[in-house]
Amino acid sequence: MASIIGLSIRTKLARSLPLRFSVTVTCMTGTHNDAETLTKQINDKERATAALTNKRLLSVINQCIGEWEG
Repeated sequence: MASIIGLSIRTKLARSLPLRFSVTVTCMTGTHNDAETLTKQINDKERATAALTNKRLLSVINQCIGEWEG
């Protein structure tokens, strides 16, 4: 669940900010059992892109950030 939340935050920021900004989402130490690994996973561009090619996961993320396909 934490990875979906982090990926949703990263996606919303990437879609909302101009391209000149880079987006880094960090899970604070102590807020998750494996915060460091989660942070690396969320900010890995290749993994994030691969996750967003999954239609079901993309649908969940769009629902989380309030953007509907239609």
